[in-house]
Amino acid sequence: MTVKACLKSMRLRTLPLSLAGIIVGISLASSVVTLNVPTVTALLFTAAFLQILSNLSNELGDTLHGTDTSDRQGIHYSIQDGEMTVPEMKRLIVIIAGLCCISGLIMVLCSFRTVLAVEPAALLLLGASAVWAAMHYTLGDNPYGYRGLGDVFVFVFFGLISVMGAGYVCSHTLSGLWSLPAAAIGCWSIGVLNVNNIRDMKTDASTRTTVALKLGLKKARIYQTALVVTGWALLLVFNILTAVDWKQWLFFITMPLFVLHLKGVWTREDRSLDPMLPLIVMSTFLTSVLFASGAYVL
Repeated sequence: MTVKACLKSMRLRTLPLSLAGIIVGISLASSVVTLNVPTVTALLFTAAFLQILSNLSNELGDTLHGTDTSDRQGIHYSIQDGEMTVPEMKRLIVIIAGLCCISGLIMVLCSFRTVLAVEPAALLLLGASAVWAAMHYTLGDNPYGYRGLGDVFVFVFFGLISVMGAGYVCSHTLSGLWSLPAAAIGCWSIGVLNVNNIRDMKTDASTRTTVALKLGLKKARIYQTALVVTGWALLLVFNILTAVDWKQWLFFITMPLFVLHLKGVWTREDRSLDPMLPLIVMSTFLTSVLFASGAYVL
């Protein structure tokens, strides 16, 4: 097992998506409290480790279930290319899962100074559920990713929990209005999964169930459009209700990137859809950074 093979399977290019919701949550918290740097740092590391754990578990699960074949439309990873064995991947997953638990514990201790209270204990349980969800998208006897439930889990963990959880960890408070940007990030995160599933419709048909397969190509494209538009509508409503400065509208300059993404979704198929994945990931990340900078940091 080489470092190159490990990094290949970790899919570090996906980290901006997992950090997008965290960045938005941190910015929301910064509107009510002064941020604690150790807490924020541990929070970012925890999110990164969870994303890496999800990527590794996804590769292992697809391998064990025999769904990663030579016909796969997407990028090949280390096990499929013979650069890492299944036992080596299992050991790597154990290490990353351990790092998730350690960084999550540090995050809670930095924020609450104890784990012997209701709030930090609840957060640790929530963290445990996040670790389970990260590992069981394709791993296990009945992975939820093979039953068309990936969209629901992505919305909850990459959207609602990512944004509102980060905001609560940093501020020890919650606002109902925070659900608007949280749901927006959730919609765009589902969009990343949906594009992946649209690309892989032909090869997925015999191995799993996805929302894209249930909808068919045309309706899956409509679904993608609805996800992007709904995300923007939610952020628009949030700003109408909260904006007091022009900087809070800075993130709207990224809208053309999403339009470009949708154009690609409607005009491309199969492997030619690959560029649309990093486009929506980076568009979501850039929007979250500008949202944070314009709304609360500047």
